[in-house]
Amino acid sequence: MELLNEIWQTARRNKLRTALTGFAVAWGIFMLIVLLGAGNGLINAQMQQMDRFLANSMMVFGGQTSKAYKGLKEGRYIQLNDRDLLVTNTSFAENIDEVGAVLDQPGLTISRADKYINASLTGVFPNHVDINKRELLYGRFINHIDMQEKRKVIVLSQSQAKELCADYASLVGQYVKVGNIAFRVVGIYKNDDSERNSEAFTAFSTVKTMYGRGDQVGNIEYSFHGLVTEKQNEDFEKNYRAHINSVHQAAPDDERAVWLWNRYTDNMQMDTGVSIIRTALWIVGLFTLLSGIVGISNIMLITVKERTREFGIRKAIGAKPWSLLRLIMVESIIITTFFGYIGMVLGVAVNELMDATLGHEEINTGLFKATFFVNPTVGLDVCIEATAVMIIAGTIAGLIPARKAARIRPIEALRAE
Repeated sequence: MELLNEIWQTARRNKLRTALTGFAVAWGIFMLIVLLGAGNGLINAQMQQMDRFLANSMMVFGGQTSKAYKGLKEGRYIQLNDRDLLVTNTSFAENIDEVGAVLDQPGLTISRADKYINASLTGVFPNHVDINKRELLYGRFINHIDMQEKRKVIVLSQSQAKELCADYASLVGQYVKVGNIAFRVVGIYKNDDSERNSEAFTAFSTVKTMYGRGDQVGNIEYSFHGLVTEKQNEDFEKNYRAHINSVHQAAPDDERAVWLWNRYTDNMQMDTGVSIIRTALWIVGLFTLLSGIVGISNIMLITVKERTREFGIRKAIGAKPWSLLRLIMVESIIITTFFGYIGMVLGVAVNELMDATLGHEEINTGLFKATFFVNPTVGLDVCIEATAVMIIAGTIAGLIPARKAARIRPIEALRAE
């Protein structure tokens, strides 16, 4: 208790020195926590967007040729067809799971009693719900029996169902009209924040048959396995593109004839970017922490030098070197712990403020809404570890000059200015 009272009296006599030491500690920890929190918020937002689709999935779109090939000019539009589905199923079975397709029939009216909406009827395979991570609120999605029997069933979006019926959950099992044809509602899916949600899903075979789409398949989609490296994915895409291009008499290496959206490589690139951001944040944060450590060290050096005469007097009246060391060490630990805790609390408070404000702001991309920050916080373990590092650094910073001062002879210490 006497030691603590002595430290308190010393701090009161040297308010500016104590305040500067405390500020260096608090600022270093505060900036580290805020930087890491902001970075985590940005990273979490990106990860949330990445999670909108199945990672190991690919979509294939028809494009426009950019090269002349076998006497055919460039600029031809490529429309995917049944042969492309067959090639995908048979030639790449080693890596591809169930193959699906997406065929839109736009500009339709869906009505129930006196209420109606304009929508696009989209024919899909059962795997569409998994690849695009559609969340069903009620009922079920399109299944294989719907495909085989070309059933007139429909899955509405949440917003579509609300327009047609106030108690939209009760729509499941009832009938709506698509144009003049009755479709049975079998499911309702959650809005995806696209602000459109204009797609009503039915079986791919139903759209193709009812609207006479011939051999058109729209876009192809599938999940895959066994492609874990960037090189494997590049080789697969090159080989796949060459096969599909050959169906349409396009150059094998014409990347514009067929567009491939490989979500797995997108995720790999995003993971690389996230790793770079995390590393950069830690580097900046550690240098900020280091600046605090340097500040503590300088102040402690000055503190010990200013108190050299005091230490000489203490030794002259019988103080042991260890008592001087203990005094400096305990003082350093108390100051860094107290102000380190303040810096940690303020940093956590700012992160919580970011979460409450920026964490709820949405950016409208035109296709979907995205949250700018998601959970911009730092784990308690990081906060405690950063504070502990600063405490240890402050202790070492005070110990080094204190050892030197403890070894000096009293007569030399009393001569010090």
